[in-house]
Amino acid sequence: MPDPMHFDAHAEIYDRARPPYPDALWIRLQEQGWLRRGTRVIELGAGTGQATGPMLQAGAAVTVVEPGEALADRLRRRWPEAAVHVATAESMPVPPATFDLAVAATAVHWFDLDVVLPKLHRALVPGGHFAVWRTVFGDPSVPVSPFRERVAAITARRGGEPPRRGPGELATEGWAAQLTESGHFVTIHIEEFHWTVEFRTDQIRDLFTTFSNWSAAEVEEAAQAADQFGGRVVEHYLTPLIVLERAAG
Repeated sequence: MPDPMHFDAHAEIYDRARPPYPDALWIRLQEQGWLRRGTRVIELGAGTGQATGPMLQAGAAVTVVEPGEALADRLRRRWPEAAVHVATAESMPVPPATFDLAVAATAVHWFDLDVVLPKLHRALVPGGHFAVWRTVFGDPSVPVSPFRERVAAITARRGGEPPRRGPGELATEGWAAQLTESGHFVTIHIEEFHWTVEFRTDQIRDLFTTFSNWSAAEVEEAAQAADQFGGRVVEHYLTPLIVLERAAG
């Protein structure tokens, strides 16, 4: 079963290995007015700040909630402007009508939404927004590369795995439905961003180490595959974005 604290145990590797989110995502958030100078943001499950930094650079005031102490420590040192709280999204006390925007970047699948959604509804001002996105490591719209074939062969040997909470990572409409079924939020925007990033063998080893459902032996096999393909692989990724608006009442 994937363990959310796996990331904290590998905080140093996570910090250097996880790729940034695509520029087009930040452009969209800013041009739509959801993220701007002075926006008060609460970010849940922030890791080491892959989303925190760009929001601060956009002029937002960011409050971070991160349950991993090692991850939070790295975030605090990298982005001292952020207010960092070591807590889960479920346990963090939040005053009412405090924030303009809530963000969950590659984190919402870990949350108990029955607890988190009403909490965010209270925490946001009327007309506030909740932006949810993730990195899908492997864009299904792109022809499968030889490296991706090897990755698929590794994961296929596992057999059945316990399902994660919520819809699959590519079920964007399913996530939008789940995030709105309680009536606390309504969906106002769905978009997908396609992007690429090139990794060296050592970077593949680091990145796959951060995946909570990968064993050390599997990670090494993926790194060896990258090495066999010349020591550099181009990965095609997908970032689905869902923007929700706080429902009235």
